[in-house]
Amino acid sequence: MVREKSANGIAALKNVRDAIVWAEKRLAAAGVHFGHGTDNALDEAAWLVAAVIAVPPAELAKHHRRAISPDARARLRALIEKRIATRTPAAYLLHEAWFAGLPFYVDERVIVPRSLTGEFIRRRFAPWVDAARVRKILDLGTGSGCIAIACARAFPSAQVDAVDISDDALAVARINVEKYNLVERVHVRQSDLFSNLRDKRYDVIVTNPPYVGRPEMKTLPPEYRHEPRLALESGASGLDAIARILRGAADFLEPHGVLIAEVGNSKQALARRFSNVPFTWLSTQSGDDSVFLLTADQLKAHRPRRRRR
Repeated sequence: MVREKSANGIAALKNVRDAIVWAEKRLAAAGVHFGHGTDNALDEAAWLVAAVIAVPPAELAKHHRRAISPDARARLRALIEKRIATRTPAAYLLHEAWFAGLPFYVDERVIVPRSLTGEFIRRRFAPWVDAARVRKILDLGTGSGCIAIACARAFPSAQVDAVDISDDALAVARINVEKYNLVERVHVRQSDLFSNLRDKRYDVIVTNPPYVGRPEMKTLPPEYRHEPRLALESGASGLDAIARILRGAADFLEPHGVLIAEVGNSKQALARRFSNVPFTWLSTQSGDDSVFLLTADQLKAHRPRRRRR
């Protein structure tokens, strides 16, 4: 009689490559949702295995033939089982998320970083921004602080304000600011959008605000239930936060300044509601174009009026 292999064959795993294949099959069969740092079962399996054997994900291929210990197998099994049973995003299980090529601490006080703006930050917003003129940057709705920190590293002469309405989120942001030794240049502040910024002016305002509509929230996969609702939902149409940003941003920009904002799948609704606003839609290498840019002059000329209730 052949003894049944425990946990769908995990006891038979010999090396790292075996572990990745096993984890990929388990995740794919379970039907979990990807989109919080990875978009497929193989990449998430590799990420979890890399964490278990304590190597950077980018270096995992060098370790494919490395033997995997019983302890590592047990830890991987526990991670996979929790991921499947609770539908908790892997980033929360590992307390790690990657943005703009940098690792950040995360927990359920903040959404998992996945903003498309990271690609543009790494290019220093070229060709739309003259990097030599950037001295003051605002990250509006900073969450984990990833955008603010990536901007500070991309623009080493700039001071960055990282603001959020959530004190819980700001606590996480401070962890990351200290991790990158940026406390002298990245200033973590509590503010409901622009409300506590008063007379400040910036060369660049970057934001990845809440943009999910209330009806859509009900249809999201269970993984999103682990994220702060405050960081996702933005009124019935998903446009409440960005409408406030469009009304106020011009007052906080230098004359040459720009607003760069990501609006995800609310892009079409935004374009319809503000059809007179000349959004410049920035396309990523993958072809996504849900990030827009507006200059200070454009924002002033097309400032939306507050809707009557």
